[in-house]
Amino acid sequence: MIDKTVAENLDLRLVEPLVRLAIKEDIGHGDLTSRAVLSPRAKARGIFVVKEDGIIAGLPLIELIYRAISKSVKVTLLMGDGRSVLGGTPVAHVTGPAIALLSGERIALNFLQRLSGVATLAARFVEEVRGTGVEILDTRKTTPGWRYLEKYAVRAGGGINHRMGLFDRVLIKDNHLRLASYQPITEAVSKVRRKCPAGTVIEVEAENLAQVEEALASGADIIMLDNMSPKLVAKAVKVIRSAAVVPQIEASGGINLENAREIALTGVDWISVGGLTHSAKALDIGFDIEKL
Repeated sequence: MIDKTVAENLDLRLVEPLVRLAIKEDIGHGDLTSRAVLSPRAKARGIFVVKEDGIIAGLPLIELIYRAISKSVKVTLLMGDGRSVLGGTPVAHVTGPAIALLSGERIALNFLQRLSGVATLAARFVEEVRGTGVEILDTRKTTPGWRYLEKYAVRAGGGINHRMGLFDRVLIKDNHLRLASYQPITEAVSKVRRKCPAGTVIEVEAENLAQVEEALASGADIIMLDNMSPKLVAKAVKVIRSAAVVPQIEASGGINLENAREIALTGVDWISVGGLTHSAKALDIGFDIEKL
């Protein structure tokens, strides 16, 4: 069971522009239905309830959303992000003007359901490789504009963030080599070391054993074993582990919940899974409201 607080690692200042955009696209110049049906003096109490087992993520956004809609709304979080919850568990209360509560309902649910879905899937992968020493990484395959939040949700599920973007790590892939016509890989790595700041982490993608040998010779910090079968990953790990200087090993491509443990048992250090962020199913979360 994952039971940890990760919310202190969420910088809400980075999220505010996305929340403002979500409010603008949904509420626009006002909630026509609620304003027409309800008295502006009507008060209500709402409860966010998880409908299925999973990992909760995104709770701090509830307060951010409702604060932007109405300062009269009081938000009470019942737990921290990263908690394992059972279906039927209430995770937050909101009280205040009924119109404001209904206006923010879908916006809050969209964030909660998406981020909790990512956290839940990450936790399932982490559980699959438990006891192997392997860590689960995310990728750059994220929803545009949501990367910071989705990678936060991966951490809430017990995963680890890979590079945030193209700016914070070098990853030499097949397309770089093809376009630059660098042969072998050692030339590309050498050029990176000359042009990038000292201490820049250099990762090299390898799709076969020949490229693994080249990556080893290049002195790369990390070798990514891309789209290899579990059997080929095992062979590549054996080659890498026998080297005089052993880089860290990442397996990536075609990895799912069915084969993650088999690949973890080959001796890699990390498994990266794009599906954590591009294919996570939203966690079912509801909003129950009552008049005060």
